[in-house]
Amino acid sequence: MANTALVGEKVGMTQVWDDDNHVVPVTVLRVRPNRIVQVKTTERDGYSALQVTFGHREEHRLTRPEAGHFDTAGVQVGNRLLELRLDDVSTYEVGQELTVEALAETGQVDVTAVSKGKGFAGAMKRHNFKGQRASHGAHKVHRKPGAVGQCATPSRVFKGKKLPGRMGNQKTTTLNLTVVDADAERELLLVKGSVPGPNGATVLIRDAVKGAR
Repeated sequence: MANTALVGEKVGMTQVWDDDNHVVPVTVLRVRPNRIVQVKTTERDGYSALQVTFGHREEHRLTRPEAGHFDTAGVQVGNRLLELRLDDVSTYEVGQELTVEALAETGQVDVTAVSKGKGFAGAMKRHNFKGQRASHGAHKVHRKPGAVGQCATPSRVFKGKKLPGRMGNQKTTTLNLTVVDADAERELLLVKGSVPGPNGATVLIRDAVKGAR
Protein backbone atom coordinates (compact mmCIF):
# COMPACT_ATOMS: atom_id res chain seq x y z
CA MET A 1 0.00 0.00 0.00
CA ALA A 2 0.90 3.65 -0.14
CA ASN A 3 2.34 6.00 2.44
CA THR A 4 0.59 9.14 1.17
CA ALA A 5 -2.71 9.49 -0.69
CA LEU A 6 -5.12 12.25 -1.63
CA VAL A 7 -8.42 12.64 -3.45
CA GLY A 8 -8.59 15.14 -6.31
CA GLU A 9 -10.47 16.09 -9.44
CA LYS A 10 -9.29 15.89 -13.03
CA VAL A 11 -9.38 19.34 -14.64
CA GLY A 12 -7.92 18.57 -18.07
CA MET A 13 -4.69 18.41 -20.05
CA THR A 14 -2.26 21.10 -21.12
CA GLN A 15 1.46 21.50 -21.69
CA VAL A 16 4.34 23.19 -19.90
CA TRP A 17 8.00 23.77 -20.66
CA ASP A 18 10.80 22.30 -18.57
CA ASP A 19 14.19 23.80 -17.76
CA ASP A 20 15.60 22.55 -21.07
CA ASN A 21 12.77 24.28 -22.99
CA HIS A 22 11.16 20.96 -23.90
CA VAL A 23 7.38 20.66 -24.10
CA VAL A 24 5.93 18.37 -21.41
CA PRO A 25 2.30 17.18 -21.71
CA VAL A 26 0.66 17.31 -18.29
CA THR A 27 -2.68 16.56 -16.68
CA VAL A 28 -3.97 19.18 -14.26
CA LEU A 29 -5.48 17.76 -11.07
CA ARG A 30 -7.31 19.95 -8.58
CA VAL A 31 -6.60 18.74 -5.05
CA ARG A 32 -8.71 20.57 -2.51
CA PRO A 33 -7.84 20.03 1.18
CA ASN A 34 -8.88 16.54 2.32
CA ARG A 35 -10.40 16.65 5.82
CA ILE A 36 -10.03 13.47 7.87
CA VAL A 37 -13.38 12.29 9.21
CA GLN A 38 -12.31 8.91 10.62
CA VAL A 39 -9.06 7.05 11.21
CA LYS A 40 -9.36 3.27 10.79
CA THR A 41 -6.77 1.05 12.44
CA THR A 42 -5.87 -2.60 12.09
CA GLU A 43 -6.65 -3.34 15.74
CA ARG A 44 -10.17 -1.90 15.63
CA ASP A 45 -11.26 -2.20 11.98
CA GLY A 46 -9.03 -4.93 10.56
CA TYR A 47 -7.21 -2.60 8.19
CA SER A 48 -5.61 0.84 8.23
CA ALA A 49 -7.18 3.68 6.27
CA LEU A 50 -8.25 7.30 6.40
CA GLN A 51 -11.83 8.31 5.71
CA VAL A 52 -11.72 11.77 4.17
CA THR A 53 -14.04 14.35 2.66
CA PHE A 54 -13.44 17.43 0.52
CA GLY A 55 -15.36 20.42 -0.74
CA HIS A 56 -18.52 21.73 0.89
CA ARG A 57 -22.12 20.54 0.97
CA GLU A 58 -25.30 21.88 2.55
CA GLU A 59 -26.20 19.98 5.71
CA HIS A 60 -29.91 19.73 4.92
CA ARG A 61 -29.01 17.51 1.94
CA LEU A 62 -27.55 14.83 4.22
CA THR A 63 -29.30 11.82 5.64
CA ARG A 64 -29.47 11.57 9.43
CA PRO A 65 -26.73 8.91 9.64
CA GLU A 66 -24.46 11.03 7.44
CA ALA A 67 -25.15 14.16 9.46
CA GLY A 68 -24.49 12.31 12.71
CA HIS A 69 -21.22 10.91 11.35
CA PHE A 70 -19.90 14.38 10.50
CA ASP A 71 -21.22 15.81 13.77
CA THR A 72 -19.47 13.14 15.83
CA ALA A 73 -16.18 13.83 14.08
CA GLY A 74 -16.64 17.58 14.36
CA VAL A 75 -15.68 18.02 10.71
CA GLN A 76 -17.29 20.35 8.20
CA VAL A 77 -19.64 18.56 5.81
CA GLY A 78 -18.08 17.68 2.44
CA ASN A 79 -19.27 16.49 -0.94
CA ARG A 80 -18.68 12.78 -0.30
CA LEU A 81 -16.75 10.31 1.83
CA LEU A 82 -13.85 8.26 0.51
CA GLU A 83 -11.26 5.95 2.02
CA LEU A 84 -7.52 6.13 1.54
CA ARG A 85 -5.75 2.86 2.31
CA LEU A 86 -2.38 3.58 3.91
CA ASP A 87 0.34 1.50 5.54
CA ASP A 88 0.59 3.64 8.66
CA VAL A 89 -2.08 5.99 10.06
CA SER A 90 -0.55 6.58 13.48
CA THR A 91 0.49 10.14 12.62
CA TYR A 92 -2.98 11.24 11.51
CA GLU A 93 -5.93 12.46 13.56
CA VAL A 94 -9.57 13.37 12.98
CA GLY A 95 -10.03 16.91 11.72
CA GLN A 96 -6.59 17.14 10.17
CA GLU A 97 -6.37 18.58 6.65
CA LEU A 98 -4.26 16.98 3.93
CA THR A 99 -3.14 19.30 1.15
CA VAL A 100 -1.31 18.91 -2.14
CA GLU A 101 1.93 19.76 -0.33
CA ALA A 102 1.98 16.15 0.88
CA LEU A 103 2.81 15.09 -2.69
CA ALA A 104 5.19 17.95 -3.48
CA GLU A 105 8.29 15.91 -2.62
CA THR A 106 6.98 12.73 -4.22
CA GLY A 107 8.77 12.04 -7.47
CA GLN A 108 6.14 9.72 -8.93
CA VAL A 109 2.50 8.96 -8.21
CA ASP A 110 -0.18 6.42 -9.16
CA VAL A 111 -3.56 7.79 -10.24
CA THR A 112 -6.77 5.73 -10.05
CA ALA A 113 -10.12 6.67 -11.58
CA VAL A 114 -13.03 5.22 -13.54
CA SER A 115 -12.09 5.25 -17.22
CA LYS A 116 -14.26 6.71 -19.96
CA GLY A 117 -17.06 4.44 -21.16
CA LYS A 118 -16.78 3.53 -24.85
CA GLY A 119 -20.02 1.56 -25.11
CA PHE A 120 -20.26 -1.75 -26.97
CA ALA A 121 -17.10 -2.45 -28.96
CA GLY A 122 -15.91 -5.26 -31.18
CA ALA A 123 -12.92 -7.53 -30.61
CA MET A 124 -10.58 -5.46 -32.79
CA LYS A 125 -11.15 -2.22 -30.88
CA ARG A 126 -11.62 -3.80 -27.45
CA HIS A 127 -8.79 -6.35 -27.50
CA ASN A 128 -6.62 -5.17 -30.42
CA PHE A 129 -7.38 -8.23 -32.57
CA LYS A 130 -5.82 -8.29 -36.03
CA GLY A 131 -9.04 -9.18 -37.84
CA GLN A 132 -9.48 -11.63 -40.67
CA ARG A 133 -8.13 -11.45 -44.20
CA ALA A 134 -9.70 -9.18 -46.78
CA SER A 135 -9.64 -11.61 -49.72
CA HIS A 136 -9.60 -15.29 -50.73
CA GLY A 137 -13.19 -16.03 -49.93
CA ALA A 138 -13.55 -13.92 -46.77
CA HIS A 139 -17.09 -12.51 -46.97
CA LYS A 140 -18.18 -9.82 -44.49
CA VAL A 141 -16.06 -11.24 -41.68
CA HIS A 142 -13.14 -8.81 -41.82
CA ARG A 143 -13.63 -7.43 -38.27
CA LYS A 144 -15.00 -10.56 -36.59
CA PRO A 145 -12.97 -12.35 -33.90
CA GLY A 146 -12.99 -15.70 -35.66
CA ALA A 147 -13.69 -19.14 -34.18
CA VAL A 148 -14.03 -19.12 -30.39
CA GLY A 149 -15.49 -22.53 -29.51
CA GLN A 150 -14.15 -26.09 -29.29
CA CYS A 151 -15.20 -29.47 -30.66
CA ALA A 152 -17.37 -31.99 -28.83
CA THR A 153 -14.99 -31.73 -25.89
CA PRO A 154 -15.63 -29.52 -23.94
CA SER A 155 -18.45 -28.26 -26.20
CA ARG A 156 -18.45 -24.78 -24.73
CA VAL A 157 -16.62 -21.47 -24.71
CA PHE A 158 -14.41 -20.95 -21.68
CA LYS A 159 -15.11 -18.09 -19.30
CA GLY A 160 -12.88 -15.08 -19.80
CA LYS A 161 -12.64 -15.52 -23.58
CA LYS A 162 -11.86 -12.21 -25.30
CA LEU A 163 -15.08 -11.29 -27.09
CA PRO A 164 -16.98 -8.15 -28.12
CA GLY A 165 -18.63 -6.34 -25.23
CA ARG A 166 -18.78 -3.20 -23.16
CA MET A 167 -15.52 -1.30 -23.25
CA GLY A 168 -14.23 1.13 -20.63
CA ASN A 169 -16.15 2.46 -17.60
CA GLN A 170 -14.03 0.48 -15.17
CA LYS A 171 -11.61 1.25 -12.37
CA THR A 172 -8.21 1.93 -13.93
CA THR A 173 -4.84 2.84 -12.44
CA THR A 174 -1.99 4.56 -14.27
CA LEU A 175 1.36 3.85 -12.59
CA ASN A 176 4.51 5.91 -12.11
CA LEU A 177 3.39 9.33 -13.35
CA THR A 178 6.04 11.99 -12.78
CA VAL A 179 5.04 14.96 -10.63
CA VAL A 180 5.85 18.10 -12.63
CA ASP A 181 4.56 20.72 -10.19
CA ALA A 182 2.53 20.98 -6.97
CA ASP A 183 0.96 24.39 -6.38
CA ALA A 184 -0.48 24.50 -2.87
CA GLU A 185 -1.75 28.06 -3.23
CA ARG A 186 -3.87 27.23 -6.29
CA GLU A 187 -4.59 23.66 -5.08
CA LEU A 188 -3.23 22.16 -8.30
CA LEU A 189 -1.07 19.14 -9.06
CA LEU A 190 0.53 18.67 -12.49
CA VAL A 191 1.55 15.17 -13.53
CA LYS A 192 3.26 14.16 -16.75
CA GLY A 193 1.04 12.24 -19.17
CA SER A 194 -2.63 11.31 -19.07
CA VAL A 195 -4.81 9.87 -16.32
CA PRO A 196 -8.01 7.81 -16.60
CA GLY A 197 -11.46 9.34 -16.67
CA PRO A 198 -13.16 12.38 -18.22
CA ASN A 199 -12.64 15.97 -17.11
CA GLY A 200 -14.30 16.48 -13.74
CA ALA A 201 -13.78 12.87 -12.65
CA THR A 202 -12.81 12.09 -9.06
CA VAL A 203 -9.29 10.63 -8.93
CA LEU A 204 -7.27 8.92 -6.21
CA ILE A 205 -3.63 10.00 -6.08
CA ARG A 206 -1.02 8.07 -4.09
CA ASP A 207 2.74 7.84 -4.06
CA ALA A 208 3.97 5.23 -6.51
CA VAL A 209 3.94 1.81 -4.83
CA LYS A 210 6.16 0.19 -7.44
CA GLY A 211 8.44 3.11 -8.19
CA ALA A 212 10.53 3.66 -11.29
CA ARG A 213 12.35 0.82 -12.94
